[in-house]
Amino acid sequence: MINFNGNIVEEENLLTQNRAFLFGDGVFETVKIINNKILFLEDHYFRLMASMRVVRMEIPMNFTMEHFEEQILNLVQQKGISSSARARITVFRNDGGLYLPKTNEISYLIHASQLESIVYALNTDQYEVDLYKDFYVTKQLLSSIKTTNKMINVTGSIFAHENGLANCLLINDAKNVVEGLQGNLFMLAGKKLITPPISEGCLNGIMRKQILALAKKVEGIEVVEEIISPFDLQKADELFLTNVIMGIQPITKYRKKEFTSNLAHLLVQKLNESITEN
Repeated sequence: MINFNGNIVEEENLLTQNRAFLFGDGVFETVKIINNKILFLEDHYFRLMASMRVVRMEIPMNFTMEHFEEQILNLVQQKGISSSARARITVFRNDGGLYLPKTNEISYLIHASQLESIVYALNTDQYEVDLYKDFYVTKQLLSSIKTTNKMINVTGSIFAHENGLANCLLINDAKNVVEGLQGNLFMLAGKKLITPPISEGCLNGIMRKQILALAKKVEGIEVVEEIISPFDLQKADELFLTNVIMGIQPITKYRKKEFTSNLAHLLVQKLNESITEN
């Protein structure tokens, strides 16, 4: 028996032993599917495998990239949304134990929903951000992978909502700017495009990798991974966030500073061209 919302019930809730629920003992990937194809499949698969190794999960022998792809596509096909969808695969250690698990074997859950647009489109609406300083990202390996412990992102999102912001920028324990609540951060200063290095504690983003590669092909733009301080944001010409689902999201305002989005527009065009080619 358990107490569920003040009621003693006989049926055990599945979450009473789920380690992702009890301890945040899980990792996940969110992928975008276009025309029955998972974008950046190899990058997603190998990041998931790396994340599982970091947290000492046992990777089943059959958990190949082909298996990963097949399970996700089978779901979106069954739901009739394979033309444009997002899917999340959450991998969690099996039930048993307290902080010390009884097993390192895993289970996984996949859920998917339809997306409206097939191609990436730039959102040009007002998008104001500010720093979130209640909690900090730590400069460590765990910060660079997608675990089911996202409390800083949750509380930061609540802060943004309460203050009429579209998003917040996270800072690390060295007080440097790391990323947005839902994506990696890029800053254009003159002809220099900067994004924080992974060593600063930012997510090792899949779209981050794509944008770095695309931007290096833009004539006249120097692309670097460097530390960004809060003071640097005031000197920027452009700021934008990236993730696999939205692509690129320009930041229009940070405090009193407003920004252009010319490079963001160009990179979205190149991103869509690269997807079409592949």
